[in-house]
Amino acid sequence: MEDEKKSDVSVTATTTPVAAPTNAENLSSLKHADDARLAELGYRSEFKREFSLIETVAFAFSIMGVVASVSSTLSFGLVSGGHVGWVFGWLIPCLFVIPIAMCLAELTSSMPTSAGLYYFSAKLAPARHAALASWVTGWANITGQVALICSIDFTCAQMIVTAISVNSDGETNLSSAATYGILWAILISHGFVCSAATSVLARLNLAYVVINIGTTVAAIVALLVGAGDSKVSTRDAFTLFENNTGWANNGWAFLLSFTAPMWTLTGYDSAAHISEEVAGAARAAPIAILVGVGGTAALGWLLLIATSFSVTSIPALLESELPLPMGQVFLDVLGKRGMLAIWSFIIVVQYVTGAAQVVDASRTVFAFSRDDALPGSKWWRQINKSTRTPVNAVWLSVILSGIIGLFGFSEAALSSMAGAAVIGLYTSYATPILMRITSGHAVFVPGPFSLGRWATPVGTIAVAWVAFIVVLLMFPTASTVTAEEMNYSVVLIMAVFIFASLSWVLSARRWFKGPVRTVDDSNEK
Repeated sequence: MEDEKKSDVSVTATTTPVAAPTNAENLSSLKHADDARLAELGYRSEFKREFSLIETVAFAFSIMGVVASVSSTLSFGLVSGGHVGWVFGWLIPCLFVIPIAMCLAELTSSMPTSAGLYYFSAKLAPARHAALASWVTGWANITGQVALICSIDFTCAQMIVTAISVNSDGETNLSSAATYGILWAILISHGFVCSAATSVLARLNLAYVVINIGTTVAAIVALLVGAGDSKVSTRDAFTLFENNTGWANNGWAFLLSFTAPMWTLTGYDSAAHISEEVAGAARAAPIAILVGVGGTAALGWLLLIATSFSVTSIPALLESELPLPMGQVFLDVLGKRGMLAIWSFIIVVQYVTGAAQVVDASRTVFAFSRDDALPGSKWWRQINKSTRTPVNAVWLSVILSGIIGLFGFSEAALSSMAGAAVIGLYTSYATPILMRITSGHAVFVPGPFSLGRWATPVGTIAVAWVAFIVVLLMFPTASTVTAEEMNYSVVLIMAVFIFASLSWVLSARRWFKGPVRTVDDSNEK
């Protein structure tokens, strides 16, 4: 009996429930796993992992600023097809961007590091070409990142100029020089905001996404309700085509409307670039990419459909003297007070989008400098001891964007900057995807999110689309152009390409070996 009692006690003791881990303990364990995975990739953890899943999704969504981006780029569809240019000129590219987002989500899930795209290229390219693939991808990505900051903040400046013009009933129309001054003011303010600690940036993004989605929904409802009985018919809203490009071929003219969604749907690789600041990055980052792209594509299409129903005369809208035609749409539908009310929120959304892009670009600059790829890398890879963020990289991104802003004195400023951003970014997207489905197919190790057997067909579609869109965006928006109307995106892209190529041939090929390990292997467990 005594033995049986002892036995009973023993069983009771071993079956006593153990206290479940607290949320803090789970989070700490998750962050430790993230840092361990980062060490496996070759890098020492230097950031605080303050972004949660929801904050990472909010960041990826905010960087595309749907309502502000549509308002900035309405002119592309307006000229290249009118109603059809808006509705189908948005829908068709979005369907092809989704495969690209899926491929980047898979790559980020496998290798969650701020180095992102150029790291993917280095690891998936043939060993003898790894450094070159990394070099090309990194420079293309940084070019696109910086050009995107400038194009976002330039259109934010144009929005402010539009608001001033409407508020003064057209009596005050600021010059290009004044717009450039506003651009610098926005850029400098972004420099201060984006130098903040990661925890601050993460929390701000929750507010950002609420303003972004709320303003988009409000704009859709306002346009449909405000237009009342004056809306065009459903047939006209979806099928009325007007070619105002000067190109004789209507099909080619329609293709030029693709610039708007391609510019809007950029920057979603940001989830990869902040992955060293994300808890559970291998899962959170790919989710953020897919949700951000899908949500932006869907809401943008709905907004453009509402716009198409609201615009009764394409020729009248073309004659508007406002810098951004979307401002005229809101003015016609909502009147002066209504337009200024919703326009003020759109300006806030665009400002927030620019801030998110500065964060994204600075992490790319930091990572590329960490691998000694940029001139002055020792400065740009420094982490501020107080904020634990790459403050120097933030300000470099801001200054370079301000220099690119000189294109703002061209009549084709937006198309030039937008084209440069899209070409740079999508070239950097396509390169590792191409490596993934060719040389890297056998060595790729999937993360929690994987395309499996669909990787090759999806990747093939993605690469083919990028090849097509890069060529398309080098063309001017009109058939006959002057020096001021020229699409200068090719000038910016070629300038960087020539610099990077000469640097590689003359010097970098001898010392740049791709991603550099910053962890001490002897301390790894």
